[in-house]
Amino acid sequence: MKANVGNLDRALRIIAGVVLLALTAMNVIGPWGWLGIIPIATGLTRFCPAYPLLGISTCKVAAANEPPAA
Repeated sequence: MKANVGNLDRALRIIAGVVLLALTAMNVIGPWGWLGIIPIATGLTRFCPAYPLLGISTCKVAAANEPPAA
């Protein structure tokens, strides 16, 4: 897996996931909040499976490792 999630994107994903899980644990939102596990997982692994399908990468390191265009 090639990293495609940058630092800011990573931090926002982890924060959003933790907030969703906390709201679910406090019974503020329903069981859909358990989906907060997904942004936490993608933030920790630095890989989002949807990004390659959409042709997106917010990771500057991945772009720097690619060979220059001829």
